[in-house]
Amino acid sequence: MTLRPSALAPFAALLLTGCMVGPKYVKPSVPMAPEFKEAGSDTNADANKENANWHVAQPADAAQRGEWWTIFGDAELNVLEPQVAENNQNLKAADARFREARALIRFNRASLYPTVGVAPSAGGTRESSNQPYFNVNTHNGNGVGVIELPVDLNYEIDVWGRVRRTVSAAREEAQASAGDRQTVMLSLQAELAVDYFEARSADAQEKLLNDTVKDFEEAWRITNNRFEGGVSPKSDVDQAETQLEAAKVQARDITLQRALFEHAIAILLGKPPASFSLTNTPLDARPPAIPPGLPSELLERRPDIAAAERRVAEANDRIGIARAAFYPTISLNGTIGFEGSSFGNLFNPSSFLWSIGPTLSQTVFDAGRRAAVSEQANASYDETVANYRQTTLTAFQQVEDNLVALRVLNQEATHQHQATKAAQSAEQIFNNRYVGGLDTYLQVVTAQTTALTNERNDIDIMRRQMDASVLLIKALGGGWNVTSLPKL
Repeated sequence: MTLRPSALAPFAALLLTGCMVGPKYVKPSVPMAPEFKEAGSDTNADANKENANWHVAQPADAAQRGEWWTIFGDAELNVLEPQVAENNQNLKAADARFREARALIRFNRASLYPTVGVAPSAGGTRESSNQPYFNVNTHNGNGVGVIELPVDLNYEIDVWGRVRRTVSAAREEAQASAGDRQTVMLSLQAELAVDYFEARSADAQEKLLNDTVKDFEEAWRITNNRFEGGVSPKSDVDQAETQLEAAKVQARDITLQRALFEHAIAILLGKPPASFSLTNTPLDARPPAIPPGLPSELLERRPDIAAAERRVAEANDRIGIARAAFYPTISLNGTIGFEGSSFGNLFNPSSFLWSIGPTLSQTVFDAGRRAAVSEQANASYDETVANYRQTTLTAFQQVEDNLVALRVLNQEATHQHQATKAAQSAEQIFNNRYVGGLDTYLQVVTAQTTALTNERNDIDIMRRQMDASVLLIKALGGGWNVTSLPKL
């Protein structure tokens, strides 16, 4: 019976394309709330409106809003932030990991095509006249020379989708690496902004303490003059000196903290601390309005969530690869070339040779090895699903944490401003009463300490507000969205 070529076409198409064993990928569900609990507060009501400088990217939003730091309106911060992407070494390492993952796609994709190789050889053989076992001395002095010029072809027909799933898994891992890279960059940018505002807060604290030292020096001078004039006791002078020296210690300690933040910023920028300096500018800013959007949108805006989801898809492909091992492997092998006894007859028509044919191999018994690999793949998938859901829950927590932090800190700032004004007024009253001889210097010292503590609290709350704003933007993905993942 002779088969027509047309009858073989469907069979050939099946061999070349095959089917895909294993489960079809379905994006896992995650615990979801309709809105952020803290987003509806009065403090954050204005944040739900469009911000003039920046707003979070929406799913399928083509506009890039990555320069989130511009919302703070700080010119020096706007200069520093882009340098992270250019010079930070941790980010360069993440870039290298992404390139490595992208190269692995090409490596696995090559298995979709035949492998062609050449192996030319030349050699000779002379048989011994004293061969053992039924030796017949008829080939005395006989030798054979062989010259070969073959071209070999090997091709695994991807009937069950093992190769295609391997390529798909590599592609999804590369996309996850791209998400990891974006997560690293966002973390570094946020760390730079936090360190920047910490340094600015230290500048404000240092200015306050330096001004306080000047005031305490004047208070000590007045108290010492009163003591020398016999108006005040020596204890007043000692208390004034104690206040003065304690303020100097606090001022020096702030200088140390400020230097450490400056060094940290230099490292984030990929520079040695000795070659970087930050101008001294006291912090004086209010946190900007930041629209949090909806929890469902956060799944599209966080690069770490996108990376975790891509690894779930990769684990799903690994299940298919493990299942394909239970099916036979079909390979196509062929050789074409020339074989001759000398270079003179190597290319004669009679020296032409070829061979081609499929090979089917099937593991019959492996003592449960394939079943164990399949079980491992399923367990790995369950792990990545749990990691994906946990990453999402952590993202929700981070947004809620910083929303409530901003709300409470805004209330604290209002009360702290009032407390600071009252403490400053009390300090002035007690100082006047002391000069008038109505109160002891201990009351002045107590009032001074209370006023300084409240003034420092004012600055500290402002710092915490700016830090919470940066961390909220980071929790929202920094303007990134899932459409930014590379199409590999």
